[in-house]
Amino acid sequence: MLTDIQISRAAKLEPISVIAERLGLQPDAIEPYGHYKAKLDLAAAGIDTSADAEASQGKLILVTAINPTPAGEGKTTTSVGLADALNRIGRKTVLALREPSLGPCFGTKGGATGGGYAQVGPMEDINLHFTGDFHAITSAHNLLAAMIDNHIHWGNTLDIDVRRVVWRRVLDINDRALRSIVQSTGGVGNGFPRESGFDITVASEVMAILCLARDLADLEERLGRIVIGYTRAKSPVTASDLKAAGAMAVLLAQAIKPNLVQTLEGNPALLHGGPFANIAHGCNSVIATRAALSLGDFVVTEAGFGADLGAEKFFDIKCRQAGLKPAAAVIVATVRALKMNGGVAKADLGSEDVEAVRRGSVNLVRHIENVRIFGVPVVVAINHFTSDTDAEIAVLREAAAGQGAEAHLCRHWADGGAGAEDLAQAVARLADEGSADFEPLYPDDLSLIDKIHSVATRIYRADSVAASPAILAQLKRWEEAGYGHLPVCMAKTQYSFSADPSLLGAPTGHVLAVREVKLSAGAGFVVAICGEIMTMPGLPRVPAAESIRHDATGEIEGLF
Repeated sequence: MLTDIQISRAAKLEPISVIAERLGLQPDAIEPYGHYKAKLDLAAAGIDTSADAEASQGKLILVTAINPTPAGEGKTTTSVGLADALNRIGRKTVLALREPSLGPCFGTKGGATGGGYAQVGPMEDINLHFTGDFHAITSAHNLLAAMIDNHIHWGNTLDIDVRRVVWRRVLDINDRALRSIVQSTGGVGNGFPRESGFDITVASEVMAILCLARDLADLEERLGRIVIGYTRAKSPVTASDLKAAGAMAVLLAQAIKPNLVQTLEGNPALLHGGPFANIAHGCNSVIATRAALSLGDFVVTEAGFGADLGAEKFFDIKCRQAGLKPAAAVIVATVRALKMNGGVAKADLGSEDVEAVRRGSVNLVRHIENVRIFGVPVVVAINHFTSDTDAEIAVLREAAAGQGAEAHLCRHWADGGAGAEDLAQAVARLADEGSADFEPLYPDDLSLIDKIHSVATRIYRADSVAASPAILAQLKRWEEAGYGHLPVCMAKTQYSFSADPSLLGAPTGHVLAVREVKLSAGAGFVVAICGEIMTMPGLPRVPAAESIRHDATGEIEGLF
């Protein structure tokens, strides 16, 4: 059996101009970056992604999943396989995904372009520097950081309180040593010494802004709304106050254009943006999604981690802000992951354990219930592994059927789009029925703490929310400053419905403790941090970087 990297290298990609032609795009609508990737020029393509544009004709399909485990779920692989399968059954489909971050690629996860015969390419380019979007975001973010310190150094006419500067620097590499730093030491000429730190680029508000902006003008306006800190009187100071938004937008002028690539079966894919799902909203860009909807009959997109994080934010943040109305959702589940939720150790997953699958299926059931809260119909994709037994698969199907959801066995890893045709037919039927009646979880005018409470109790099934008086007072101040209408972006572990990663399955009766809140005024949400969530990950004991190298023929190995 060929490995992911062997399959990727054996694939013969089409010139990117051919992929563009299949979308009906003229040559001047793309800006090639080599032979197999290109930026999409929306104006030349006649695509309007602004808020005033007419609703696109395509049907939006969300791919989400059960809570992730070390056993793997294959959400990206399933998204690619589904898009290929929809194209195989004659439904013109465009894939819309996030770009991978260098941090996970060199840390624990490896690459993020799918697997087996359900991949996007060129794999090495996408997993590494791609078209430079993340570097541009890093530069724009750090330009603002430099302008803050420069303003303070040259007199601080805005009266920024150096103790209340909240804008940190970013880097797209996992580096725990940079989480907390003391900067500007070495004398008067180097500025005012203060404590600060670095976040990973995908946690940057600039990343979130790029992925939620509708066009370049909206991007610059949002950048200007970024709150970088507070004055001594505790009044917010913005990037516009520092006159930084224009230069930041200039740095992002190319990055805001979606990237066109292809699946191994030659179907179009727009990869753009990459906010993390447990500390940001975890979806690809609004611009790429709306462009895809104008180019295809179906658009397959995904949201990071399990449905409790990725899908909830997709619905409550991205769809709310962009006016998107999904037609259907796919929940990816594996027998292996459900066995882990049922108490089986990773080392024992190769042995049949029907009862463990039954116990773990409560996690799948909860996710089906949750997605339907938003009025979106659901189908389950069983991502097949060779160790799965017929009896275990039958239990998974039974759990889905108990919720009135079809569950389809998918072999896209081994067979590409042909292995997911049953899933594609089911998704197309759901979308064509038009039964979706999408509504966000809570209204805009609910208080910020009540929005947090809604997610905690209705999605996580917590009994209550615990927040200190200081946090409650901060939320109240933001409401008084005009930010009360914003949605909340929950930051918690991806492994559990609770904030405790050890509580697997479908826990109830827990208390969601909010330890910190952050305002992302430019992105347009308030972050509620629960549990031990890091905005700058560290490398593991044995990082993936140790296995990434050029082989004797000059090929890159170790990215999978």
